[in-house]
Order: sequence, then C-alpha cells, then structure tokens
Amino acid sequence: MSETIFKGLFDAENAGVIAVSDFLICILSSLVIGLIIAVMYTYKNEYSRSFIVTLAVIPAIVCAVIMMVNGNVGAGVATAGAFGLVRFRSLPGTAKEIGILFLAMGAGLITGMGYIAYGFLFAVVLSAVYMFYSQIGFGTKKQTAKQFALKKTMRITIPEDLDYTEIFDDLFEKYTKDNELVSVKTTNMGSLFRLTYDMTLKDSSVEKALIDDIRCRNGNLEITVSRQETTMQPEL
Repeated sequence: MSETIFKGLFDAENAGVIAVSDFLICILSSLVIGLIIAVMYTYKNEYSRSFIVTLAVIPAIVCAVIMMVNGNVGAGVATAGAFGLVRFRSLPGTAKEIGILFLAMGAGLITGMGYIAYGFLFAVVLSAVYMFYSQIGFGTKKQTAKQFALKKTMRITIPEDLDYTEIFDDLFEKYTKDNELVSVKTTNMGSLFRLTYDMTLKDSSVEKALIDDIRCRNGNLEITVSRQETTMQPEL
C-alpha cells in the first residue's frame, strides 16, 4: 500500500520506491546534523534567528531533493539550476555565511545519498575545525585595546550646497592617521547630505576638537561618532 501511495506519477513500472522508513531516517538524521551545524555557528559569531533556523533545516531540504533525484541526470541539472536561482535571488552574505551554508548543503547531500554515518562525520569534523579556528582567532590581526579604541565611524550631516569632496581633508589630515569616505546619503527630502567616514584618530584626546572644527564647517548640523565596526579583535 505504501509503495502505491509514495510512487511517483511519472515513474516507470519497474522503478524502485524509497522506503518510507529509509526516507524518515535520512530526513531525521539531516535535521540532527543541521542542528549540530547551527549550534556550532552560534559559537563566537553574530547571527540572526532566521539565519540559524535556515541553517538548521537546509541539510534536510538538500537531503530530500537528492533522494528524489536518485540518479536522474536531468533532474539533477534542474535541481542545480533551482539552487542557483535561489542563491542569486538572495542577499549577498559574508564569506563566513556562504561557507557555512555550503557546509550544511554538503552534509545534506551526503545524507541524501544514503551515507548517514559519513554525513555525521563530515558535519562533526568540519564543525570542530570551524570552532577551533574561531577559538584561536585564525586570520584576524590582533590590536591593542588602545589601538582598537582609536578606530571610529563618523557620520556628518551637511547642507546640499556644500561640496563635501575636499571640505574636511585638512581637518582629517590634522586629527587622523587615516580616513575613508564609505557612504553618502541624501536626507530631509534631498536638502541635506549624510556622510559616513571610517577613520583612525591620532589620539583619543583629539575627538572633541575634531568635532568642534567640523561643526564650524557644516553649519552646526548633526555629527555622530561611534566605535568603528570591525572584524579585528583587541588584544587586552
């Protein structure tokens, strides 16, 4: 009875049907693997709830798709195209997010092919390596707490008739070691510009002097200074 219910409408008469028990074992195993990967990603990483939930279910989704393809070359090509379409329709993520998504998809693919033990081994080993690299800070440049505190993000509001390309260059040269204009945004119905700079101050004591000098040039409009968002960790 179950073979009749779960048999595809377009399957040939002699086509084999995946047993319901085997299907459930693979799906449940993929969900456990997805949970392992999702929990691993929460270790020393910033994340959103939606991303973690997605990460937990991706192995099961890929597993089900691979089981349904089941050696069909045409279906495999169509599946690859569908995954590609979803990828290009989604927002670009960081290299870390893309890498962890590939890890989840790879685990689901292995499980979908029936290699459940290899799927668990793959997920556990890669998760352990990932956590080890995060623990030792692999690939990050260490900074002292003092150097870290000098990195600022400054948002300056200016009137639309003020040419922002060079207006603050002399002030930045005086007070900062380096600076970069990272974004320009119009606001207040286009009557104002909001400039965002990433910079490194020469000394923490010059922050107020820099703000006061900028206020004299931007008509005393809003200025915001915050700690620069960076992936580099301070060495205390």
